[in-house]
Amino acid sequence: MGEFAGKVVMITGAAGNLGSAAAERFGGAGAKLALVERSKGGEAPPATDMRLNVSADVTDPASVDAAVQQIVEHFGQIDVLIHTVGGYAAGKPVHETGIDVWDKMMNLNARSVYATCGSVARHMVEKNVTGRIVVVLARAALKGTTNHAAYTASKAAAQRVIESMASELLNNGITVNAVLPSTIDTPPNRQSMPNADFSKWVTPEQIADAMAFLASDSASAISGDSLQIYGRS
Repeated sequence: MGEFAGKVVMITGAAGNLGSAAAERFGGAGAKLALVERSKGGEAPPATDMRLNVSADVTDPASVDAAVQQIVEHFGQIDVLIHTVGGYAAGKPVHETGIDVWDKMMNLNARSVYATCGSVARHMVEKNVTGRIVVVLARAALKGTTNHAAYTASKAAAQRVIESMASELLNNGITVNAVLPSTIDTPPNRQSMPNADFSKWVTPEQIADAMAFLASDSASAISGDSLQIYGRS
């Protein structure tokens, strides 16, 4: 049966490295999967009793609301949200940079969390779901670094959203947590840093295991936390 048998798990960024690892982890534990990704054209695989593919822009509240409604109509409710959408853009020093990188990072890393987690939490509250919300952030949320002002600020903003929601939903039985990976062992990261020691990096599978723990009954007393997953990096 698996530890998530009968649970409906919504995964954003489902086609990405982390989203795919999360889908494999939760699907292997018996979960019903609602896989959310931006539309890339073509027909989605047919829906089944265990899997539904949904197109949505997770920075657009109306698009997220429509996706949540579609998932609820198909599965009945959402028990777990795994939000993996995010992005990275390095820049120049703030005094040499335009506002475009700020807007891009805030939209992708902070707005998406606010819109998506808010929409799913609203559903959970209205349906009295004892839910779990887990968001992928980054170690960069903890401290600003050279040429990363927009990126680190966007991750810190998302972390504040997670902490605030955890407090707001405390009495609804809904936990809200994040994971903070260091460098993730993905093909794009290997390509961009070919001389790095990949063995020190964390894998998508290790992050998926951490998210599964935070979504499990074993973590029911944990909320508002940001679990550090650094490996040896």
